[in-house]
Amino acid sequence: MRVLVITGMSGSGKSTVVKALEDEGFYCIDNLPVRLFRQFVELIEKSGEQFKGTVLVTDIRGRELAKGIVETFSDLRAAGHQVDVIFLDASDEVLIRRFSETRRRHPADEHCTVPEGIRIERERLALLRQHATSIIDTSEFNVHQLRDRVIRLVRGEEGSSRFAVELISFGFRYGVPLDANLVMDVRFLPNPHFIPELRPHSGREPQVREYVCGQPETAEFLKRFGSLLEFLLPSYRREGKSYLTIAVGCTGGRHRSVALVEVLAEQMTNAGFEVRISHRDMEKG
Repeated sequence: MRVLVITGMSGSGKSTVVKALEDEGFYCIDNLPVRLFRQFVELIEKSGEQFKGTVLVTDIRGRELAKGIVETFSDLRAAGHQVDVIFLDASDEVLIRRFSETRRRHPADEHCTVPEGIRIERERLALLRQHATSIIDTSEFNVHQLRDRVIRLVRGEEGSSRFAVELISFGFRYGVPLDANLVMDVRFLPNPHFIPELRPHSGREPQVREYVCGQPETAEFLKRFGSLLEFLLPSYRREGKSYLTIAVGCTGGRHRSVALVEVLAEQMTNAGFEVRISHRDMEKG
């Protein structure tokens, strides 16, 4: 049976994910104690009901959260089940805003402030985050984008031979994407922002891309980073990873990182990889 464990920070979108997976045909149960995971999966398996798999939601509400969690995952996998752990996260600022909008108390402790509750929750969930197979940063997602991201992730994992690469451009001033597996800082390159005729344009436009790619430093970077990816990507695929997120960042996420993501996407596509692009902060600058 396929078992998806959904966990993560309060306010990060777990309810949205569960609804999306229910629509996909998964049997979902919320706030199940970790010590009951194995028994519940066995009951579903023996029931004869036809589901794509089981979704188990666990978070800080489970007071025995960390007890035996690693052993439980190992036991389920040893029994032949495919276990994937999806950890949802968001920046502290976004989580605080979401709590203020809903006027809810933080579940970590009814007597603490929301920022303090977030700090406590991060500590308690550290082990689960460490053992996650996928980490999704929902800071910049609306409910529809989060739903689409999770569905793509789940459906992509069903194709055992497929390996997808997502390239994200971003601006460091807006924070590093929390779900990135690899992060490259390209702020060492000359910045088109300081050239008046280039400043209004993005890295997707020819004049900016030609400027960025015409720098000697850019050519050397693409050569060296391309060699690194030629080594890393097949190694990740051999280890069974089906999805890799590479984030390329500059100051504002509008010029250099955007241009380089476009170039890298072309190179990886030509090398035979399935590539998806997103420019997180391109419209913010």
